[in-house]
Amino acid sequence: MAQMKYYHSVQLQSEKCQGCVSCVKLCPTEAIRVRNGKAEILADRCIDCGACAVGCPYHAFAVKMDVLEDLAKYAYNIVLPAPSLYAQFPVSVPLEDIWQGLHNLGFDEIFDISLASEYIAKEIEDYLKNYTGGRKPLISSACPAVMRLIQVKFPELIKQIVPVLAPVEAAAIYVKREAAARKNLAPELIGVWFISPCPAKETNIRQSVDVQQTALTGSFNMSDIYGLLLKNLGGEHQLKVRTGSSYGLGWGTYSGELASIGVANGLAVHGIENVYDILEQISMNKMPQLDYVECSACQGGCLGGLLAAENKFVAECNLRQRIMELQQAEIGDRNAVMANTMVLEEFPLSPGYRKKLIPRPMMQLDDDIMEAMKKFERMEEVLCSLPGLDCGACGAPSCQGLAEDIVQGKAHEIDCIFKLRASVHKLSQGMLELAKQIPIYHEPKILNNTEDDNDEG
Repeated sequence: MAQMKYYHSVQLQSEKCQGCVSCVKLCPTEAIRVRNGKAEILADRCIDCGACAVGCPYHAFAVKMDVLEDLAKYAYNIVLPAPSLYAQFPVSVPLEDIWQGLHNLGFDEIFDISLASEYIAKEIEDYLKNYTGGRKPLISSACPAVMRLIQVKFPELIKQIVPVLAPVEAAAIYVKREAAARKNLAPELIGVWFISPCPAKETNIRQSVDVQQTALTGSFNMSDIYGLLLKNLGGEHQLKVRTGSSYGLGWGTYSGELASIGVANGLAVHGIENVYDILEQISMNKMPQLDYVECSACQGGCLGGLLAAENKFVAECNLRQRIMELQQAEIGDRNAVMANTMVLEEFPLSPGYRKKLIPRPMMQLDDDIMEAMKKFERMEEVLCSLPGLDCGACGAPSCQGLAEDIVQGKAHEIDCIFKLRASVHKLSQGMLELAKQIPIYHEPKILNNTEDDNDEG
């Protein structure tokens, strides 16, 4: 069986790596090893959450993204700003200035993702109402890093993921179709771009986990765009951009998805470690009383993404102020407010565009089942011989990880510092015992000529 090739936007810069194993301990899927003094990423396990890059003291991880020069490849370019982009700016900077700044950077059209968020919120709400007989809670599909985490570590939870598109995918599908008809252009001549706060969304464009074929062309690093926008904000407002309501804008903050869906009996969790813990609890069926769980891999949700420019707490304050301003102008209940802004209601997106999420088990010892069983037995034997401290000094995240590497021929038992110390001690003891068995050699006494002469005298 040929091994599947995986695309990853998070990439190691070996020349900067000092082999400190910080990334090894941070990775939620045990996708990193340190071998020969350098980190190595295991492609079949990496979910592009960016935890390694956040915690690396030497900045040895980079994120591969598109550049603005790529706009020249298309006849018409549309950018999809998310609430997380607006949160990078204080409320004193009008959205119109941000949109005009994007236009100044070369984008022909702006489509606000918060509009698509409200459409997706309605789809999720309907799905929850009609959901019967299955296990709860249901899990959000908005974060691609979380979906990959479920694929790799919790495949039994796949059936609990809500089968709807992420808002950015819904927006891309809609806007490309609409612009192609309005501009009389072939879809392949239209570039649809996302400004991403995290590497997982970039990876999902290149190798999607949830759609048959993405309508997104690519994405840009939010920090890079933010820096350029600061120099290009404002000017004559030439664009008319529809925005979502406070509910659509709220998707940028954690728990905003719950509010837009109208779920009272739900939980919002953010940060990959916290998400891992909650998924573990759900896997053990310890939270059946909940209806829905909103999960974000980044601390603080998308506002705390690796590629965000602003401090996540400052960004949250900025976005909540914008939300409050919208709320003051809105009239009616949640359904009435969202109905006034939704533009995708006649376009059923999810059923035809989503693809089935499949498990991606991270430990496949061998393609041959019999050989895999032998390796598993050997792995258990090796694991029992290891100290079980999970110190990471060997370059693997745990003793079990080292045991797996050993049976796969990628590591040695003496990579464990405790096994090495025991081996050195055993060797030194052996050498001492051997030394005792060797006869003592005495050099013959050599007479001094001067002494001999004196004796004769």
